[in-house]
Amino acid sequence: MAPPAEISIPSTSLHTPPDGSKPYTLYNITLRLPLRTFVVQKRYSDFADLHQTLQSLVGSPPPAPLPGKSWFKSTVKSPELTEDRRRGLESYLRSIAESPDRRWRDTSAWRQFMQLPGINSAGNSAASVRAGAGFGIPNKDAANAAAALDPGTWLDLHKEMKSDLQEARRCLARRDAANDNTAALEARAAAKKALIKAGGLLIALTQGLRGMQEGKRLGDGELRRRKDLLAAARVDREDLDKLSNSIAAVARAGAASGMASASDKAALIGNGPRAGGRVLGAPLPETERTRELDNQGVAQLQQQMMREQDEDVESLAKVLRRQKEIALEINREVEEQTEMLDQVNNDVDRLQTKTDIAKKRIKGLR
Repeated sequence: MAPPAEISIPSTSLHTPPDGSKPYTLYNITLRLPLRTFVVQKRYSDFADLHQTLQSLVGSPPPAPLPGKSWFKSTVKSPELTEDRRRGLESYLRSIAESPDRRWRDTSAWRQFMQLPGINSAGNSAASVRAGAGFGIPNKDAANAAAALDPGTWLDLHKEMKSDLQEARRCLARRDAANDNTAALEARAAAKKALIKAGGLLIALTQGLRGMQEGKRLGDGELRRRKDLLAAARVDREDLDKLSNSIAAVARAGAASGMASASDKAALIGNGPRAGGRVLGAPLPETERTRELDNQGVAQLQQQMMREQDEDVESLAKVLRRQKEIALEINREVEEQTEMLDQVNNDVDRLQTKTDIAKKRIKGLR
């Protein structure tokens, strides 16, 4: 049986609807599953609807009571009420998730509220997480900002940002290898989209790390490590953005033509035979191959040399493309290994935290 989800509400957000209606408080629910950590944002009315639905479906209320509604105060203007309600809602959700009685958390209302996969799809939950099909951290600025304030979800957001940068790098590689202008434009647009998404996550991660530093939720060493990760990601994104902007026109022109221009050939071979007659030493020096040729023969020899140089350039381009593919593959493998090491390090940190908590509980039993 899978272990219960670790649920917490570490923070809240004030949301102002774009239609001009009254602002309200969103509670940032953090769920830690074996394969993924993600954030769900709910307002108090959503909790009240869930409570009524669970009581109706099961026939009895959940183990912990739902915090009552305040008729004289608003969480928008009362930080004390917001904090009290946050703790009460966190206890309410934990009582359902950790209770030996599974009746409440086995309902579709609970799983829909927490954005969990259905009971019948439990065997495919790992694949759903990896595929990201309706599961994971929502791609919204408010949710990402809330998730970045939690040390665990911060690492998940950072991993998602690195995936976006890798996708942008792959799209730029497809653009450079495209044989037609349309494919190059599509690949460049996909790279731009991934870079924009990575930029939004980078902003959320930077603000979240600043909030954790102010709240002293991380040690100095871990803060420095995460700042270094952000600095490296920022440089990587800037380099990809410059690559996307600077080489786009050249790549499209080269992909559309596929051949060296006449001016390029003239620059490689020379100015060609002059109309007034053949002049020894300019532009083609006299050699054994040209000594017995007339003007027409020299022109034909020049065209043959141009074709041979085109073939040499094409052969060199094939070698360079192959080396580029090998380098990209090596880079991808190194990044995957780095991600695996980061995940192992993250798992070790979480295990150490759980071990420390267990030791404290054991000391309390003595």
